[in-house]
Amino acid sequence: MPDLLLADLSRWQFALTALYHFLFVPLTLGLSMLLVVMEGAYVMTGKEVWKRTTKFWQNLFGINFVLGVATGITMEFQFGMNWSYYSHYVGDIFGAPLAIEGLMAFFLEATLVGLMFFGWDKLSRPAHWMVTFFVALGSNLSALWILIANGWMQHPAGSEFNPDTMRMEVTNFMEVLFNPTAQAKFVHTVSAGYVTASVFVLGISAWYVLKNRHLGLAKRSMAVAASFGLLSALSVVVLGDESGYTITDNQKMKMAALEAMWETEPAPAGVAVFGIPDEKAHTTHFEVKIPYVLGLIATRSLDGEVEGIVPLVDTAKERIRNGILAYSAVQALNANPGDVAAREVFEATKTNLGYAMLLKRYVDDPATADEATIEKAAWDTVPNVALSFYSFRLMMGLGFLFIAMFATAFYFISLKRNVPRWFLRLAFFAIPLPWIAAELGWILAEAGRQPWVIDGVLPTFMGVSSLTVQQVIMTMVGFTLLYGTLAIIEISLMVRAVKLGPGARILPKGGGGGDALNERVPAAPRTIQFDQ
Repeated sequence: MPDLLLADLSRWQFALTALYHFLFVPLTLGLSMLLVVMEGAYVMTGKEVWKRTTKFWQNLFGINFVLGVATGITMEFQFGMNWSYYSHYVGDIFGAPLAIEGLMAFFLEATLVGLMFFGWDKLSRPAHWMVTFFVALGSNLSALWILIANGWMQHPAGSEFNPDTMRMEVTNFMEVLFNPTAQAKFVHTVSAGYVTASVFVLGISAWYVLKNRHLGLAKRSMAVAASFGLLSALSVVVLGDESGYTITDNQKMKMAALEAMWETEPAPAGVAVFGIPDEKAHTTHFEVKIPYVLGLIATRSLDGEVEGIVPLVDTAKERIRNGILAYSAVQALNANPGDVAAREVFEATKTNLGYAMLLKRYVDDPATADEATIEKAAWDTVPNVALSFYSFRLMMGLGFLFIAMFATAFYFISLKRNVPRWFLRLAFFAIPLPWIAAELGWILAEAGRQPWVIDGVLPTFMGVSSLTVQQVIMTMVGFTLLYGTLAIIEISLMVRAVKLGPGARILPKGGGGGDALNERVPAAPRTIQFDQ
């Protein structure tokens, strides 16, 4: 019988390290592309203010990049430390995208990032811009390959279980590469990173304007962030719709859970704007729905159905029963690889093998499970409905808020040519919001996949290493203390760099603050003109 406490603690540890790592990823993705835009303006105009602007944001990118690399490497080690059976079972597939990411993407950005920082006086303007572009390309390619690996966990295309090796193996690498779930996750995640960086740049620039400091840098940065952010925020919503469309076919239970849809509605189904899911009564209280919207978004048709949780549980029961046949056939093939009858049974039922493994939470041999146990295992396929429901709505609400904020910024900067102080304050205090939205997105993606570590293939509780609970608790405490210290260092360096402004040392010799800290500025006006 599995140690469920060990599995839960291992999940918590990985969740903490993954969510912490993802604090740095969106800003790296977005700032790298904003650097390309800003340095491109410097290359085309030759104005030194664009060079100072690019170098300032480049310093903040560097601080964030270093912490992102450090936390990302630690997170990958956990696959061997806490999830060794998972690594053994699917390592031939899951490891390939991660290896390609290291060879193709990480080496590219890690090799050129030094040249980007220290090559300003050694390269021509176009050559240095190309270096910056390839650093941004490497960052985005890293995200691509990592999300191909994660997308395969969500929808394990191009692979199947081999009873001779007792492992999952690749059957079609092109299907793994062009997995629709992975592609949708990539464009959605990268666009969210662009939004994060745009809010970050807009907010810090707004702070400078409020303080009436570095106005040349601030105004140009705000203009770039407003236009780039508006396009990115719109694309996040559009590409999020694509993600919803892919999970309708590939992760039906996740779709039903995030909508708290217990029964299948007549097509096209409505989308719930508000509700209070009740997982014990299998209903949603005080539900407010917009008719037809979910059906149109999820199926892109008027007659396509979005299945409810209860019917999907009934389907899971049948898959568990078929999975028991597959499990028994695998046992027979282990004893006699030449058993033709067992191989025929396995080939007919192999897609349901993972569902039989859900029974191992309750019995050692799935073939001995009774109907009551099958019923419990089938309901285990339902993720945390309330968590999925609320995470999705908060994420969506923040997404529309970003569209409104960037549209307002674009209106004030491009059309009115001045920005009121109330909006500058709003932009500054909005800086943490895209990180909250990004973390909610990952909570939805990963919690909504439960109870699977590989959807429909391997239950989460079976993927853990042979560790003790005390060992996991000890390492979790260690990671928490380490990451907490790194967070303090990261925030301190970021705040110091922003206070010092462009052209100042982040770590000055002798502890001095540099001239930027002693800058005397007049009081800021009520509105800031952008036509100067």
